[in-house]
Amino acid sequence: MQNERLRALMASGGWTHTSLASATGVDPKSVERWVNLGRTPRRATALLAAETLGEDVHALWPALRQARAARAVSPELVALYDHRADLPVSVFVDLLTKARERIDVLVYAAVFLHEAYPRMNELLRERAADGCTVRIAIGDPDSENVRQRGQEERFGHGIESRCRLALMHYRPLADVPGIELRTHGTTLYNSLYRADDELLVNAHVWGVNAYGAPVWHLRRHEAGGMFDTYTESFDAVWETARPVEE
Repeated sequence: MQNERLRALMASGGWTHTSLASATGVDPKSVERWVNLGRTPRRATALLAAETLGEDVHALWPALRQARAARAVSPELVALYDHRADLPVSVFVDLLTKARERIDVLVYAAVFLHEAYPRMNELLRERAADGCTVRIAIGDPDSENVRQRGQEERFGHGIESRCRLALMHYRPLADVPGIELRTHGTTLYNSLYRADDELLVNAHVWGVNAYGAPVWHLRRHEAGGMFDTYTESFDAVWETARPVEE
């Protein structure tokens, strides 16, 4: 079967078998087979030919449109939990305790931390005193996105009161050197708990409270990986958040 799209494109651009072969480093007979027999070149050659002709490679050779193979296990994935409730609070505490440079927390409320571990503020003070930069972003109870999340979780106004309770828990840290506390009104797709190059991601699922949603534990492996995707998201939210007054 002839590759009519390739034939028409070459004709409109004044390309011959010989000239395209020269531009792509192949034999003119190879180009002839691409056109007349519908042969598909190797991917690297196809990409070069498509770039030379100014066309999308998949438009010329649809057979090259292959989904990227999924990795069975990401090297950044340390553990996967079906529900946040499956994790003892000690997992969160141990993670934050190990931090030496940075702690970032992005949540709407996450009051379970203070309820299950009353020393949370003391832990954060200790980390800041040892040189950690600590950033805490909690939900603005007056935000429309917070109210919407409450409706999705079928908690009514409960999530707004939990945000106020979280603010009450964290407010004593507002004047601590090295700790910054802000409120945000963004749509929260995941709650994030970062300690240096480790991260707990609590996914949010429509209609499900955060304690019933999955958590994955990530450890940074390479630039541009999943870990960086989430930490860049944190930074973007942080820029929109408002500092909490002392």
